[in-house]
Amino acid sequence: MFTNFDEKGPSRVAGRPFLVLYCRTHSQPSFRGPSFTLSTPDNPPRGAFAALRHRDFRLLWTGQFFSITGSQMQVVTINWHVYLLMRPYGEKAAAAALGLVGLVRVVPIVVCSLVGGVVADAVDRKRLILVTQTVMLLCAAALALITSAGLKHVWPVYALTALSSAAIAFDNPARQALLPSLVPARDFPNAVSLGFVSFQIALVVGPVLGGVVLAQFGPAAVYAFNALSFLAVVAAVLLMRAAGKGKAEELARVSLESLKEGLSFVWRTPIMVQTMSLDFVATFFASATALLPIFARDVLDVGEHGYGVLAAASAFGAVLTGLLLARRGSGWRRPGLAVLVSVAVYGAATVLFGLSRSYWLSLAMLALSGAADTVSTVIRQTIRQLITPDRLRGRMTSVNMIFFMGGPQLGELEAGLVAAAAGAPFSVVLGGVCCLAAVGAAALRARELMRYRFAEHG
Repeated sequence: MFTNFDEKGPSRVAGRPFLVLYCRTHSQPSFRGPSFTLSTPDNPPRGAFAALRHRDFRLLWTGQFFSITGSQMQVVTINWHVYLLMRPYGEKAAAAALGLVGLVRVVPIVVCSLVGGVVADAVDRKRLILVTQTVMLLCAAALALITSAGLKHVWPVYALTALSSAAIAFDNPARQALLPSLVPARDFPNAVSLGFVSFQIALVVGPVLGGVVLAQFGPAAVYAFNALSFLAVVAAVLLMRAAGKGKAEELARVSLESLKEGLSFVWRTPIMVQTMSLDFVATFFASATALLPIFARDVLDVGEHGYGVLAAASAFGAVLTGLLLARRGSGWRRPGLAVLVSVAVYGAATVLFGLSRSYWLSLAMLALSGAADTVSTVIRQTIRQLITPDRLRGRMTSVNMIFFMGGPQLGELEAGLVAAAAGAPFSVVLGGVCCLAAVGAAALRARELMRYRFAEHG
């Protein structure tokens, strides 16, 4: 996935400082990003699929679709598998165990991502992707083997999930940093949108296919399919013609100074901190993904097949919206305002999902949340890439991963603990309300985001 959408599902704000969003005192950095020619009313986009004209991007885009499909099959299967393994110990234990899945996914990312960003800016990015994809393939294969052998305990699932997440911490910065070399600058915003569309289509296909395979053949078959899916990315990278290394004079060294340089760039760029912070807070409190097995089995009573459709509903809304955004390009007059409105819609849809007892209304609200999240994600990702120099993209992405992926995964832990104490519907509703409160705070304080225009990089 090209824009860190891993996986992504979607404060308690009272009593907690909304610190990093209020970075009004930081000066603008001296770094300048690359020159981009963006679509405007006078310079319209070249079509919804312009980036696919470029061979290397097309290879990675296709390979990632198959890989993400397998990964999303595994994501929903792990949640269901953990739920089944822990349900004999009681509903509260099962809910807490689902929350821990988020924890074991996010801790390796937080620990490894900063180093992963430095490595991605210092080594051949294509070779790094090959290594990380191989590690994730082996983790999925191991899950398939131990599950088919009759797994009775949950800790091996946690351990292999953590190892795979550590590989993601190196894989995502490498792919993010490689992407601008696969398409010309004019088609870069379109490539971001198409990467998101590919990811979201996989999020539709993956959970539904995962639910079918899970119901018919069990979790081991899903894990085996995911292991094979990583070969698509391996093949795509091997066939690419683009160089995996940046310019020799711009390559970073794997050192503490390189890490400090990346952190300094992010921290000294107010709009960067504001977009990352808003993303973290919104997804931390409004993520209902980990609790979907409870909603499917106990609240809506729709079983495995219904669970797969619920897990895909958000992505379905995201796909439709992503296709519209791919054609629109970067023609947003006030992108900052669009981000805030879309996050507010995301939070409101989460509240309504938590209140719903109708399967069809629940599907509609999940689809709406996916559509709103698409608008926010594509705009934020485009802004961050446009203002970041190529030599710092890996490190910027690694910092962003802590926010982007840490929010949903820690949110799953928070949602699971609240659900264990007060029930899954209450947990989801409370999270959506806090997401709306965070948007209100951001609207008052994130001034650089509200003032930003894409024309600044035209």
